[in-house]
Amino acid sequence: MKYCSALLVALFCFSSAQGETAPAAPAPAGSTTLESSTEWNLNDLYPDTASWDSARNDIAARITTLRDCKGKLGTSAEVLAQCLNDINDAYKELLRLYVYAYLARDTDLGNSEYLERSSLAQMLLSQMGEATSFVSPELIAIGEKKLSGFMAQTDQLKDYDYFIKKTLHLAPYTLNDAEERILAATFDTMQTPSSIYNVLTNAEMPMPTVTLSDGTDVLLTTSAYGQYRAVDNREDRKLVFDQFWETYQNYRQTLGLTLEGQVKNDVLMARLRGYDSALQHAQAGDNIPQAVYHALVDTVNEHLDSLHRLVSLRQRVLGIKESHYYDIYPAVVPLDRTYTLAETKQIVTAALQPLGPDYVDTFTAAVNQEWMHVYPSPGKLSGAYVMGAAYDVHPYMLLNFDNSLEAVSTFAHEWGHAMHSLLANRNQPFSKSDYSTFTAEIASTANEVLLLDYLRKNAQTDQERLHYLFQELSQLRGTFFRQVQFAEFELAIHEHVEKGGALSGDKLNSIYGDLLKRYFGHDLGVMVIDDAYTVEWAYVPHFYRNFYVYQYATSISAAYYLMDRVLNDGEEAQQQYLDILRAGGSDYPYEILRRAGVDMASPDVYLAVIHRMNRLMDEAERILDQQQTVPAETANAP
Repeated sequence: MKYCSALLVALFCFSSAQGETAPAAPAPAGSTTLESSTEWNLNDLYPDTASWDSARNDIAARITTLRDCKGKLGTSAEVLAQCLNDINDAYKELLRLYVYAYLARDTDLGNSEYLERSSLAQMLLSQMGEATSFVSPELIAIGEKKLSGFMAQTDQLKDYDYFIKKTLHLAPYTLNDAEERILAATFDTMQTPSSIYNVLTNAEMPMPTVTLSDGTDVLLTTSAYGQYRAVDNREDRKLVFDQFWETYQNYRQTLGLTLEGQVKNDVLMARLRGYDSALQHAQAGDNIPQAVYHALVDTVNEHLDSLHRLVSLRQRVLGIKESHYYDIYPAVVPLDRTYTLAETKQIVTAALQPLGPDYVDTFTAAVNQEWMHVYPSPGKLSGAYVMGAAYDVHPYMLLNFDNSLEAVSTFAHEWGHAMHSLLANRNQPFSKSDYSTFTAEIASTANEVLLLDYLRKNAQTDQERLHYLFQELSQLRGTFFRQVQFAEFELAIHEHVEKGGALSGDKLNSIYGDLLKRYFGHDLGVMVIDDAYTVEWAYVPHFYRNFYVYQYATSISAAYYLMDRVLNDGEEAQQQYLDILRAGGSDYPYEILRRAGVDMASPDVYLAVIHRMNRLMDEAERILDQQQTVPAETANAP
């Protein structure tokens, strides 16, 4: 996962996520001793914590010297290049320090030593931003004409041409040096809502234990909820939903305060810089037209009938009279299979063949390195991410692998991120390597598209093919419709605060609940949404990432479009896709995609996903209709 932080006031955005490793958890049933290491090796970053401490002291000293460049950037092209190089090099080393601290933290969120080390890294990031806050105002004061002359005089500035272009583009919203320094100094404080949320929901909230119908007692941690909300027994999954969301309801006011704090941070920063809204501020750095956001939301709202059709189709297969929200996760056509890590690597490697030998060879070499922390363990952060900010090292990947098909899909997804970072870092200097969130989810989603296409094409029976069809349909619901619903919610709560409103837990329940009911057709009788589940907003960490979530939906749209071309148009389309990954952060992401023929401000891009979804449902219905008319024992006969 990638996001641009408040360090835009410094030189560049960095990649991160929600980061010495904890003892390994036992491998889940079905794993094999033939699998390679399942824990990452942080020695690639620093051989020990003493080396990290030494590097921290060195970087802290280097940061204090960066302000020596203040007032000198316009002296000459050579002086400007040297100053930017010094800042660039210090920032690159700081991110290496940051990665080490946060990877360790995320494997054991209850470890105070790890938390303190990550806090020290965060403080240095804030200090870095403060020390370099003069850069943007000074470049703007120098002016486009003189800077263009500097860049024409020397190749030493070629690595910074895009940074300079972005800085000048943001000139109307850049404050003076003193004001920028003040804003930069707030960076660490601004992370407080997110930090509290992560520790509270991952380490300190007492989660309930439920007893399932077979007598199994389950502690509903976040990862356990993700597993047991999809069980076949309907009463069990209702119990899981009821108990899990009751716990969040009990903490809704505290969680409401943390989210309100984040939204207020976003709104405040937008106002201080002179933007019309937090949305405009969030999109300005990458120069993304606001038309993209509205085209996405409007197009999906016009086609909610496709989501309703999916709910009804699942209801048909599940054989239930009325759909409830706790019915959206179980596999409607189960496939009794688990996957070891070794099998997962083999399947994903086969699925990625359409991307060409260079891509596959790079993936094959990387996937067998000690770059992943694979299995769940006590105190470990839930979910999955890739952190690719250690430019001179390699990406690191956190997983919570449970041997399911969903885990295989997540594996493919996160390796899309890792490959994006590898290709960007290989083809771009550090200053242009960090790709935008707007393009970050394309490679990950493309990997999932190819995985499901491969599995469906290689299915041995109609039942297996149905399983993969519904798997893809579920992912379209989750990564397209659900993320657009999140985007509407995020826009609504920011606009509410911008108009002077407050966000209590109950208010957030109301706003989110209204959207949830509209998307799933509650008032149309499509699916019943119980009020107890409207606290789901409190489960979504991405709301602490300032208009991050809509880019999942834009990315899946671009990924489907691009993979259709790769599969149908051959090597030329393959290279155009890989050029997007190689481009890293060398230009505005909207423009990088336009050069590949994808205009994200056009409804046509999003309609392509909806049309794909309807075609998948058409295929599923044909198989289901055939199964109703053909005896089961002959349905798959030659």
